[in-house]
Amino acid sequence: MSSRKGGAYSAARIAARVTALGNEVSREYQGRRLDLVVTLDRGFVFAADLMRRIEAPVVCHFVREEVRDVEHSGHARREVFFSSRPELKGRDVLVVDAVLESGVTQEFLLRRLGESNPRSIRLAVLLDKTAKRRVALEPDYFGFRSASNQMWIGYGLAAANGTGRNLRQLTSGAEGPRRKSGKTRRK
Repeated sequence: MSSRKGGAYSAARIAARVTALGNEVSREYQGRRLDLVVTLDRGFVFAADLMRRIEAPVVCHFVREEVRDVEHSGHARREVFFSSRPELKGRDVLVVDAVLESGVTQEFLLRRLGESNPRSIRLAVLLDKTAKRRVALEPDYFGFRSASNQMWIGYGLAAANGTGRNLRQLTSGAEGPRRKSGKTRRK
């Protein structure tokens, strides 16, 4: 369990940490079926690597978060909706997301999934960013802990312009892909 203020995590370091998390989850569930609820768009790379390290039968469900501006009793407010809600009654559930920051969205998703009465429900994240936490939520499993307020890029996480998800390493915004100047270079 690593803690870092900013910087980068190499592909090798991420792979080693994901393997350790997979072993921890495998020990916890001891071969029982595990239903993974994966958040799209951020969690898919981490989830794919993590589930290959879990030694138990795994079923995957995918949910997509959608934030909508709605009007309620004459007041505009933002609400979070999820694309689907799998039936999880009596199941062991592991929600997998790449980043836990404020915790508001994950807490809402955990509550919604809990309405179907799973046997257990836990949260796994690659990056636990504690500086902006707005709710009392801690991940059950995490790869790295960061106090950085910067955006992280790579390993499934995109820069503001949507690029960088395909990078094998994870870098903070200050060390992420550099924007090219307006000048073009000819060879």
